Amino acid sequence: MKIAILSSGNGWHARDLQRAATLLGHAAEPIDFRRVFAAIPNHTSLSGYDAVIVRTMPPGSLEQVVFRMDVLHQLEAAGRRVLNPPRALETCVDKYLASARLDAAGLPTPPTIVCQDAEAAITAFHQLGGDVVVKPLFGSEGKGMVRVSDIEIAWRTFRTLERLQNILYVQQFIRHPGWDLRVFVIDNRVLTAMRRYAKNDWRTNVAQGGRAEPITPTAEEARLAIAAARAVGTAVAGIDLLPRPEGGYYVLEVNAVPGWRALAPTTGIDVAREIVRFVVEG
Repeated sequence: MKIAILSSGNGWHARDLQRAATLLGHAAEPIDFRRVFAAIPNHTSLSGYDAVIVRTMPPGSLEQVVFRMDVLHQLEAAGRRVLNPPRALETCVDKYLASARLDAAGLPTPPTIVCQDAEAAITAFHQLGGDVVVKPLFGSEGKGMVRVSDIEIAWRTFRTLERLQNILYVQQFIRHPGWDLRVFVIDNRVLTAMRRYAKNDWRTNVAQGGRAEPITPTAEEARLAIAAARAVGTAVAGIDLLPRPEGGYYVLEVNAVPGWRALAPTTGIDVAREIVRFVVEG
């Protein structure tokens, strides 16, 4: 099988997928998502590939993002295997839409208010207890998030984001024991999981300096992770579970382009090989 890896270069994850594909007797090639083109009748620069693994969703204008998703839909309609499916990518790249789908599925998520102006965000700040996390609607690895618990800083933050024409995604800060879980799901089963500890910060992302240890999820943790992946339509996903003060977990996020650079060495699982195997075998 010939597999295209949509990325923004030949980064670590693309190289690991190439390694895994070669190991399994297949060919994988990194393709810059920003260089993809399409034509009518039904043809794209990816038409020569049997499957596509999406490893990035590059920033761009609304037109660029919509076109890239159009190409993925076109490939899927032509019978190519696209991982993750375009609908799942569209959902997960948008934190609000993903949170709404999780809530509609009855899964616990942190109290969140999303608005478009600073005045509404200040009201949300008070409604959520005066201690919130402001997140970019589109983003990953904890980048661009800020915790705000001072009214003056909140006002300045919200006004700045409003002037930049950003959506204000305001989420209640959840006090936790300094760790969360990342559960990696493939095809409605848990592949592996790790516990991530914060390093002098409230964020537990390993990319932000946290440390990790392997775990075996409990039945309830596995159930939540699998249900979250189903709720947003992902075949492969990284599910973040945050401990609730009253017990149990919040589903904090579903990542439809999950990384495994920390997960694989932490757990000893060849994640790239399992992804390629799933793409090939279904």
